[in-house]
Amino acid sequence: MTNEPMTPRGYDELLREFKYLKDVEKPRVNQEKQRAAELGDRSENAEYHAAKEKLRHIDKRLFYLNSMIQKAQIIDPSVLDHSRAHFGATITIADVNSDEEASYSICGTLESEPENALISVHSPIARALLGKEEGDEVTVQLPGGRKTYEILSITYRDIFELKKNHRNEEHFGFH
Repeated sequence: MTNEPMTPRGYDELLREFKYLKDVEKPRVNQEKQRAAELGDRSENAEYHAAKEKLRHIDKRLFYLNSMIQKAQIIDPSVLDHSRAHFGATITIADVNSDEEASYSICGTLESEPENALISVHSPIARALLGKEEGDEVTVQLPGGRKTYEILSITYRDIFELKKNHRNEEHFGFH
């Protein structure tokens, strides 16, 4: 079983979604299904079939979240050595051919927002950067070919301060 690194807050968010789906959303959809079943013929009952489909989605998500909970490796990046690239670090790199700069923060799968430069610890760039220091060069195989980058800086910033997509109960449900 592969570990899934995540921040303490990321783990708390994972538990919050799991608990909400299990204790609130699933019972609510089960009631919808019961009410729809009481309307009679289930073969042509759209509400009944919609509720069954919602339950299937909820169960799939609960199964996935449960597997992430079991594999969780909780890491507090604020206490790690910031001289090397690690989980939770924000790394600024430059393409050695074009001098184009980019910054990425390495985070857990469920915390990632690639469109906002929060990349999963499992991504090719993150895997290449882990353990490296400022001044090191890394070569990464990307979909567009091999790229070589120089690490310009390694800093720590709270991942949840960088996130733009904060999820809450209204995002967890299947309405």
